[in-house]
Amino acid sequence: MSTQQRQAAAGGPYFEISQRFFFDAAHTLKREIEAEGSRRIHGHTYNAEITLGGAPDPETGMVVDLGLVRQAIEQLRPQLDHHLLDEVPDLGVPTLENLCAYIWRALQPSLPALTQVRVWRDGMGDSCTLR
Repeated sequence: MSTQQRQAAAGGPYFEISQRFFFDAAHTLKREIEAEGSRRIHGHTYNAEITLGGAPDPETGMVVDLGLVRQAIEQLRPQLDHHLLDEVPDLGVPTLENLCAYIWRALQPSLPALTQVRVWRDGMGDSCTLR
């Protein structure tokens, strides 16, 4: 049973809040298709959105204070922004999938209500979502 279903069953509301951010970074990627351009160092503007879910606190009316969310993001963002992703410790191969997992691992300890991480590149039209 999902968190949303449990809360609905308990009669309480379930809300999701989200915060977007972006970072510019370069990477290389070894692949069979579109191989030549991918193997050279190249860069993208990456967009990310994190989603947190739960019932609002009765006193504050908030699932999570968005100021705390932005604070956690601002601690993470410098680890990615204007870096060669191939060299970011614990990222692994710099794919959208690994970026989602990296962001999740970095934010989840301070934001336990985290339910989703999405990373996309507008210029390429591709995205990945981790739930």
